[in-house]
Amino acid sequence: MTEHTDSSNPGQETMPGSGAPENATAGAQHPRKPFLPGLAAAVVRRLRTPIPGAQPRLRFEMPPEFAEDSTAPVTETSTRFGHPGPRMSSQHPLYMGFMGTVGVGLALLVYWIGSNTTQLLLWIVTALFIALGLDPVVRWLEERKLPRPIGILVSVTVLVSAVAGFFATLIPTIVQQVTQVVQEAPRWITDFINSDFFRSVDDQFGVRERITQELEKFVNDPDAMGGIFGGVVGFGSTVANGLFGTLIVLVLSLYFLAALPAMKKWGYRLAPRSRRQRVEALSEEITGSVGNYVIGQACVALLNATFAFIVMSIAGVPFAVLLAFVVALLAFIPLVGGMIAGVLVTLIALTAGWQTAVVYAICYFAYLQFEAYFISPRIMQKAVAVPGAVAVISVIAGGSLLGVLGALIAIPTAAAVMLLVKEIFIVRQDKH
Repeated sequence: MTEHTDSSNPGQETMPGSGAPENATAGAQHPRKPFLPGLAAAVVRRLRTPIPGAQPRLRFEMPPEFAEDSTAPVTETSTRFGHPGPRMSSQHPLYMGFMGTVGVGLALLVYWIGSNTTQLLLWIVTALFIALGLDPVVRWLEERKLPRPIGILVSVTVLVSAVAGFFATLIPTIVQQVTQVVQEAPRWITDFINSDFFRSVDDQFGVRERITQELEKFVNDPDAMGGIFGGVVGFGSTVANGLFGTLIVLVLSLYFLAALPAMKKWGYRLAPRSRRQRVEALSEEITGSVGNYVIGQACVALLNATFAFIVMSIAGVPFAVLLAFVVALLAFIPLVGGMIAGVLVTLIALTAGWQTAVVYAICYFAYLQFEAYFISPRIMQKAVAVPGAVAVISVIAGGSLLGVLGALIAIPTAAAVMLLVKEIFIVRQDKH
């Protein structure tokens, strides 16, 4: 019996199917894996391993929704801080006096904060407007299976590239023109002084002597020299504040774009549960109309600037690239932006000859009529529908209150107000 059950049978070691020869053959057929990929995999695994003692970052999360009925489950979150007690009667004198005082104090506090943070509020409104305008592009990219962070990065990169292209074209042109003016200024002054007109005026009124006296007085006046220095410093401060504001608006736009779904969700939760669905529907309609308006206006401005650049290149208008950027910026202003751009470029085209100015004016203003009746209605059909009189009044009022930013957001704001009036006030009035 022991001969049949012995596991150390010497015959098995010489069998061709035994384990040792098979392992030797496998080792010969499969060479050892390279060292570097294995090291890289080990480094990746080490980086993914959490640090000992580290805790996840705390996040302020929204509490879950619940319905106040007997069948609602009692969870740890709902019983952790107890159940809310009965509210004080709103007719109680203490309640009325205290809430009235708090209301007046809050109103004064809001007024003080608003009056001291006007610039910051403008930056916030601008960033929110840009975020709402780029959100349809980001959502469109999300529908194409692109992650939202990548979509935000692409949208903001395109926007920043457009702004950088404008300034990259503007700054060299300004430097070139200022250099030409500085180089030609002495010759212009000499020609003017030697002209017959200046000589006759100087003989009658002593202009040259008067100018010399005023220059000596100006040079010897320390207040005047200090005013020049203060003007230079003020210009530098204005430029620095503009760059800082641009950076703040860009950063806020990124944050608003990234957090826009969460911001909407939080905003909807602030409304009563019975009205939350209606508030959400109205808010989505308003934000969607704002986004569609910005995208539509951007398309209209791009087409406008492209046509203007083609006409300026053919007609020989100077600084065609820079003026195309100016036309695109002014075209964002509804109703009057295109007219202002046409008049401005026509005046600049007069430097190349009146024929050039007439050709450009005819072509551009004809395009504005074509745009008003054929291009804008098709692009803006999914954006906002505002009557012409309301649009004109809103643009003028917005421009008077907030300047260019007010003119830009005037029509979306008017559309939002009209939607709220139609869906809330008129519906309520029709029930009485």
